[in-house]
Amino acid sequence: MTGLFDSHCHVDFPHFAEDRDAMFERMAAAGVEGCVVVAVDFGHIDDLRALAEARDNVWFSVGVHPNHEVEAEPTVEQLCALADHPRCVAIGETGMDFFRHHVWPDIQETRFRTHIRAAKLMHKPVIVHNRDADEATIRILRDEGISECGGIMHCFSADMATANAAIELGMAISFSGNVTFKRNEELRAVAASVPAELLLVETDSPYLAPMPFRGKRNEPGFVKQVAECIAEVRAVSLQALAAQTTANAYRIFNISS
Repeated sequence: MTGLFDSHCHVDFPHFAEDRDAMFERMAAAGVEGCVVVAVDFGHIDDLRALAEARDNVWFSVGVHPNHEVEAEPTVEQLCALADHPRCVAIGETGMDFFRHHVWPDIQETRFRTHIRAAKLMHKPVIVHNRDADEATIRILRDEGISECGGIMHCFSADMATANAAIELGMAISFSGNVTFKRNEELRAVAASVPAELLLVETDSPYLAPMPFRGKRNEPGFVKQVAECIAEVRAVSLQALAAQTTANAYRIFNISS
């Protein structure tokens, strides 16, 4: 079977400090052949880079999360400098989050636009965080010409209209463990309708563990449960879903397979 690819995880976090090597072994045993470890601030970029340099199936991104409080806002120049590394495959995560307001929306918007502008200069996709901010997120993506660099709507949890708006801009749609939750029929309907060439799977670990692991620490090996759920609603085999989403990940992140 073609291996799966976890398009978004945070295995640099302290949650994995005691068993990170074992976690990577479980990831391989689950048939997950690669992952992107995603930045939430600049303070951990060295850790992300080290993880990617140490393993030939790990890549990383650079960016500052929309709700991460920082002393100074990231600049296009800083993002470009940090992203200038062969194992860096994306800019982000960035975006808009109106669920929590650790950072005011106007600052989030400026930060989001800065990331997109850096991504266009570096020819790397943008990893987009959108929580309760559908209209603002789509507006900014459209304003900034996201199609010039492309991007991923990570951990998608919005409605069909938002998915369609993102798809019209050429955005990939990535689903995490919440697509497996029993009450998320609408989200599974979205997962069933996304064009095959724009579909990705992820864990967002250590968060959002899929059924039957809900409530536990998530990890990249659990992306198999996400893929199984989406394969079922799309009426395809797990093998076909794995082949499609892994090929998509390599193409979208410009990774040589």
